[in-house]
Amino acid sequence: MNGVTMLFYKEVLRFWKVGFQTVAAPILTAMMYLLIFGHVLEDHVKVYDTVPYTAFLVPGLVMMSILQNAFANSSSSLIQSKIMGNLVFLLLTPLSHWSWFVAYVGSSIARGMVVGGGVFLVTVWFTSMSFVAPLWIVVFALLGAALMGALGLIAGLWAEKFDQLAAFQNFVIMPMTFLSGVFYSIHSLPAFWQGVSHLNPFFYMIDGFRYGFFGVSDASPWLSLAIVGAALAGVSLVALQLLRTGYKIRS
Repeated sequence: MNGVTMLFYKEVLRFWKVGFQTVAAPILTAMMYLLIFGHVLEDHVKVYDTVPYTAFLVPGLVMMSILQNAFANSSSSLIQSKIMGNLVFLLLTPLSHWSWFVAYVGSSIARGMVVGGGVFLVTVWFTSMSFVAPLWIVVFALLGAALMGALGLIAGLWAEKFDQLAAFQNFVIMPMTFLSGVFYSIHSLPAFWQGVSHLNPFFYMIDGFRYGFFGVSDASPWLSLAIVGAALAGVSLVALQLLRTGYKIRS
């Protein structure tokens, strides 16, 4: 194995060895969301005319799980290594900043896809699902996981303690996730809040992903693809620059 493959393997093994916490717990949380929101709102919320609310909810929960767990993987790995002091062993290797980026983001994609797949498998039994455009599902899942993995790298490099990382998650990631249309169509919102939602890149990740299932969405999937792709490129460039300069990891 070369260096980047070994680092990728280490990162995948890191979350897999505590799979009950990193994989099973998010799946259980998503199932609880589905049971509660689906039961309470199934007969009271209409979306896309022909799509039952529970079916509408499943892709949103799957994508939310992918995004949150991809971010958690890279950010938690870096902050743990920094605090425990074992990051120095990686700094001693000849790995380039590109190798770090590929390994950390790649393992984040792996965790996001494993959790997202698990969420889908346990929630799809509660409703009937269609797969109008499977390629869109895969594309948005991979792009979203990569974007959040890269964002997790930035957060992990910036944070110096767990409190700072928790603040980033609670005040940035969680609000943007829950205000992205996971539980509702933005067409049900007043005009002002629809405009605000269109400024949220998380909305385009979830809306494009949902389009792959139903063939309908709140925004054009091509527009969503362009915005998510541009966001991924921008965040990746920032993460690569921070890794190249050794931001907060080299004295």
